[in-house]
Amino acid sequence: MKKILFLALGAIVALTACSNKPAENTENAEAAEPEVTGIKVAYVEVDSLMTQYEFCKDYNLLLNQKGENAQKTLAEKQRALQSHANALQKKYESNGFTTRDELERAQNQLAREQQDLAELEQRLMSELANEQQQLTMEMRDSIQAFLKTYNKAKKYDYIFSRSGDNILLANPKFDITRDVVSGLNKRYKAKPEVKQALGAK
Repeated sequence: MKKILFLALGAIVALTACSNKPAENTENAEAAEPEVTGIKVAYVEVDSLMTQYEFCKDYNLLLNQKGENAQKTLAEKQRALQSHANALQKKYESNGFTTRDELERAQNQLAREQQDLAELEQRLMSELANEQQQLTMEMRDSIQAFLKTYNKAKKYDYIFSRSGDNILLANPKFDITRDVVSGLNKRYKAKPEVKQALGAK
């Protein structure tokens, strides 16, 4: 789950704005030199964002909790199915089935239980994947909304996400991770259902 949320941060879009470098004047120049324009860039460290942004921390915990609950449910169902299968095997070996029809009914019932378990697993995993996708979209939207506001004053042409070696070399002076994390956390308010699921924070 965490990996999915981690990969989703690659979706941070570049924001466009213009920034001008002020022209320098010389004492005896008859006219000012033309302005020099350039591209103003910054980047955010994804690893730090994942571990310090409260949204990411809350939802990683929530998804892990739901994943563990799903696995626990499936394990209990699997144990019950295995116990039923063992009981049928013992009954068969001790000639407990009086007719072939009774044996076939028992076998069919066991097959239905196996199918039900497979369908339950598929449903639980699908629900978890859908929730991961929804949370990824919420995270992306929250980051983009913050950066649009943040960039009104900063006026960066591009804000990149840095993860692993997707940017091979970067000057630390362009790292705005601390500012972004701080701003995001100030804006973040956990939903009541999240607080309830994780315990009051």
